Amino acid sequence: MLEIGSVVDGKYKVLNQIGHGGMSTVYLAMNERANKQWAIKEVRKEGVKDFEIVKQSLIVEIEMLKKMSHPYLPSIVDVIDQEDSFLIVMDYIEGNTLLQLLKEYGPQPQEYIVEWGKQLCEVLGYLHSREPAIIYRDLKPANIMLKPNGTITLIDFGTAREYKTDNIEDTTCLGTYGYAAPEQFGGMGQTDARTDIYCLGMTLYHLLTGHNPCEPPYELKEIREVRPDVSEGIEQIIRKCTQKNPKERYQSCEELLYELEHYGELEQHHRRSQILKLFVFLCSLFITVGLVIGAGINKYKANSFSATNYNVMLVEAENQVEDESRQSTYEAAILLNPGEVSAYLDLLQKIYLSDDVLSVEEDEELRRILITNTENGTCEEVLKKNKAGYAELAYQLGIAYFYCYEDTGNRVLAIKWFEAALNSGLLSPQQEERASRLSKIAEYYAMIGKTSKSGDVSVSYSDYWKDLVEVTDGDIIASDNVTTAMIIYCEACTQIYSHAQQFKNAGISEEEMTVLLEGIKQSLEADIKIAIEPDSERNLKLYEQTTEAINFAYMAIQNAYGQE
Repeated sequence: MLEIGSVVDGKYKVLNQIGHGGMSTVYLAMNERANKQWAIKEVRKEGVKDFEIVKQSLIVEIEMLKKMSHPYLPSIVDVIDQEDSFLIVMDYIEGNTLLQLLKEYGPQPQEYIVEWGKQLCEVLGYLHSREPAIIYRDLKPANIMLKPNGTITLIDFGTAREYKTDNIEDTTCLGTYGYAAPEQFGGMGQTDARTDIYCLGMTLYHLLTGHNPCEPPYELKEIREVRPDVSEGIEQIIRKCTQKNPKERYQSCEELLYELEHYGELEQHHRRSQILKLFVFLCSLFITVGLVIGAGINKYKANSFSATNYNVMLVEAENQVEDESRQSTYEAAILLNPGEVSAYLDLLQKIYLSDDVLSVEEDEELRRILITNTENGTCEEVLKKNKAGYAELAYQLGIAYFYCYEDTGNRVLAIKWFEAALNSGLLSPQQEERASRLSKIAEYYAMIGKTSKSGDVSVSYSDYWKDLVEVTDGDIIASDNVTTAMIIYCEACTQIYSHAQQFKNAGISEEEMTVLLEGIKQSLEADIKIAIEPDSERNLKLYEQTTEAINFAYMAIQNAYGQE
């Protein structure tokens, strides 16, 4: 076993043991030079039957993961073949498995499970879209990590396989009994995307009911017999996922994802209401023109009243002193009219980002609001119908996650929102350019400066510099606002301060870095200083931070080039 405090491969300091399995032990380690934590999975040769076969399986798993890049998948960064053990260095994923969550807290709320189901559909759909498709085959709560920010990570690819179009069935039958689809045990053709959909259905069943399908009694009761509070639509979705015949399941994760996003439409009461609406419509044909006009007037008044209440609530929130009361009022406004974007934006900018930090707790609150059910679906689903409003919120959330999440920013979480904003096609040209660049930079953070075993660099610092310059280019105040401009400028200066030497090594000249800083400094003093409102504490603080970041960046440039 690795010793706590020892240094592996000259760079990974072992901090403590964080997990233990039948064949492996997982440690938390720190790369002190990069100031980053990693997980090291150790498979010891001693005591492992047929170690070479196990090792070959691990190599297949490693090579498979190296080819993939997704926010819900871990990254492999290093492989170390020692005399007595085989080490895999990968992303350290903070949090617990969903199985541990079940053991500690029991069955989970439906809205959480629907959100996790959507994320699992996204990552499984990504795996199935590879060439050739990757079939995971062992989806279960124990293989799903829940991070503090509410997102999941799929772990343990030991049973995954590439789909082979010429195969009649799998070479090896693998999977966990209870979660595994019938075809995983042979005799029904090879496993495919529908196999993972079955496993996902069983996983959602376990999370909703608390009944582990691996344990007796093995028969599955109807979900609503165990939990009457669960939506009929969710019960129907899981029932379809877990059909024994693959042809009777959802045929793709995209199809399943759509159903999870619209499960309310499957409700029996929804169908009854549709019939009732039809009946009312037919009856209304015999109502006099005067009554129709009267109904129209009443509807107009009701809508006007709702809109007036919504606007009143926004004004009321603005005038409230206590942040907690303001937040509650914004949330009430969102629930009153989830298709209008103003309350979302005010909640984000005036409450969550009032201190320029989007905390984990605020992130969880925001996600809770977005998945809150209304008469017409979740708040997010209703807002999506307002394409321009959803695009604006997605763009602002991308900015918030990129720069402000937990004070340092979370680039991976930002990607989803930037892509949603870009896909709308409704951003201004400047916003579209910035979202595209920031999304690209966010992807760099997972790869910047890293080298493969062959010595190839995935992304160079020269590429990174080019996009950093592009992001800061143009009149940001005109296309966005003063706050966004300072956040972007402060980030650029921070990156120069942190990576001046790497930029220099990549061929970026002292003059190029100085020119960028001079441009930022000029904009700060000539444009931003004038535009800041005297009573805007947030922007005044940002101004001081950006000025300080410029000074630190100049010092870093001098240190990098002063040695020549």
